[in-house]
Amino acid sequence: MKKIALITLVSLFVSCNSSAQKTESKEFPVTKTKAEWKAELTDEQYYILREEGTERPFSSPLNKNYKPGVYHCAGCNTPLFKSEHKFDSGTGWPSFDRPIKDNIAYGTDTKLGYSRDEEHCATCGGHLGHVFNDGPRETTGKRHCINGDALIFVPTQE
Repeated sequence: MKKIALITLVSLFVSCNSSAQKTESKEFPVTKTKAEWKAELTDEQYYILREEGTERPFSSPLNKNYKPGVYHCAGCNTPLFKSEHKFDSGTGWPSFDRPIKDNIAYGTDTKLGYSRDEEHCATCGGHLGHVFNDGPRETTGKRHCINGDALIFVPTQE
């Protein structure tokens, strides 16, 4: 009986400390202190980029922006998504079928009790959103669901 209790206790301890629930730490080329980020970002940008928050759906003016240009990281100005890859997913967040190559870092998010693929800026590590496999089938099949406050839109010069 003691053996079963011990095995149960050990397996519970191990499962609660699994690597899937830990934030993946990675060194990014742009690093700043908490105070530096707070001084440079709006409260909303800080909440999303540095605290891995999520904005309310349909709250971003970028959700319905279809002008030609490039969407950059609001934290470090790295180009992340091109306007020609943006589509209306109906979810309330800006959605893209692909990022600009090598400018996105991926991780695992288990905060909701299940695993989701999380996206970060590969330059500063800012949290952007998540990627799902329910995007346009005629292109990549991916939906990069991105918080508008994590982005800065840079229009194409005419």
